[in-house]
Amino acid sequence: MPRALISVSDKQGIVEFARALAGRGFDIVSTGGTARTLDASGVRVTPVASVTGFPEMLDGRVKTLHPAVHAGILARRDRPDDRDAIGRQGIAFIDLVAVNLYPFARAAAREETTFDELIEEIDIGGPTLVRAAAKNFRDVLVVVDPADYDAVVDAICRPEGASPELRFELARKAFAHTAAYDAMIAGALRQVRVTDGRFEKLPSSLGAGWPDDLRVSLTKRGQLRYGENPHQQAAWYGLSGESGLAQATIVQGKELSFTNLLDLDAAVRIALEFDEPAAVVIKHTTPCGVATGDSAADAYLKARDADPLSAFGGIVGLNRPVDETTARALTSTFIEAVVAPRVDGVAREVLARRTALRVLEVDLARLVGLAGRDIRTVVGAALVQERDCVVEARAEWPNENARLRVATRREPTREEWRALRFAWRVCAHVKSNAVVFTSGDRTLAIGAGQMSRVDAVRVAVMKAAAGLTGSVAASDAFFPFRDGLDAMAMAGATAVVQPGGSVRDAEVIAAADEHGIAMVFTGRRHFRH
Repeated sequence: MPRALISVSDKQGIVEFARALAGRGFDIVSTGGTARTLDASGVRVTPVASVTGFPEMLDGRVKTLHPAVHAGILARRDRPDDRDAIGRQGIAFIDLVAVNLYPFARAAAREETTFDELIEEIDIGGPTLVRAAAKNFRDVLVVVDPADYDAVVDAICRPEGASPELRFELARKAFAHTAAYDAMIAGALRQVRVTDGRFEKLPSSLGAGWPDDLRVSLTKRGQLRYGENPHQQAAWYGLSGESGLAQATIVQGKELSFTNLLDLDAAVRIALEFDEPAAVVIKHTTPCGVATGDSAADAYLKARDADPLSAFGGIVGLNRPVDETTARALTSTFIEAVVAPRVDGVAREVLARRTALRVLEVDLARLVGLAGRDIRTVVGAALVQERDCVVEARAEWPNENARLRVATRREPTREEWRALRFAWRVCAHVKSNAVVFTSGDRTLAIGAGQMSRVDAVRVAVMKAAAGLTGSVAASDAFFPFRDGLDAMAMAGATAVVQPGGSVRDAEVIAAADEHGIAMVFTGRRHFRH
């Protein structure tokens, strides 16, 4: 009788899988919670203690770490010495190992998880079983992903059994599974501070410092048709243990492209800046329109109309679910893709009429305020930094945040404060050099990626769909000379927000006072390269 050892944390599909194996003559050996789940579902289970002759020990820390288990996995069937060795000890072969590991990443992501609780989520027996089975893949099927259960059942039903190709692919997947698991543990333990013998788990950020050796685990989400250009091959990977686009649900539409994903990322980042309903339209990773409104539909229409020419063929990000009204607004324009927290039932029917439109659902609530890291590659190296968050613009009027300092004689009005905070949150996501003109709830003109700040102002003025008189303006970095501020005043801005910190700040402040402009310093810049 063939034997399968099953011990899984993720119990999705495990009852059906075990039943299929038992129906094909497998003896099912199992442990702990998995054994209880299978037994309760009517699957006959042999407890692992019956195989080892020892009970589970140390609160479950020791269950499968025993020669009767590992010799049965590691014995090579084509080696007479191996067969004789286990035969003399009365050990039976184990032909299939279905194991996935303790949910360490989930525990590490919860701020309330204590250090001791985190340590208990480190699986010892599971990785050992997986590695043993994967090493002996020619004789043992190793299954770590519930998505592979059906393929394994189909394979063992064939007269010739599982192919060498399938066995090897499952083994590679198994080693990737344990490697990612170890990388998660190493990363989480870097977030622990030791003070006078006490172990303190730090918040989910890079506050524990920068390790000398950084391992990043990536799981393939899918193949892309090509990269930025048709001659470049590309694929889409998710960072293990992190939320984001890799966990998106693709509701409809054509296959996502490399540039779609870059633009969707830009859209999500801006949408996350706002608590009120907000919409953003992205072209080439840069916003061409951002707005807030009473609803998602209202915000989208304002964002689209901020630069209707550029909005054609854009990517839309929303921080509210798409309802029928919003869906009808979206389909009134040609857009490539939309990302939102959810798409309601009737809205799906409306969007489905645009068969080429790509629609994604992303759990934005899990990303709000999420600390983390950004990783970018350069030739032969990688750059890693903390994720940029525009925290200094979130205080309500009057200014409660010490970072925002009025530098001019005139203070902003209440409406100007609101508009300046809006402008600053948008400007942080525009490619530097960046200048943005806004009202209190929408962008009016955006100048992005210019080599000089004066040119950024000129581009914004050129792009404006209407006059900028009475607007406010934001600059992502300080003004090196007063010419940029003069250009904003000539365009019609009545208030400006900028980091400050130039050796010519006094000259720029004097220029603002001459124009009667209120100017606020943030004390923090937001370059985006």
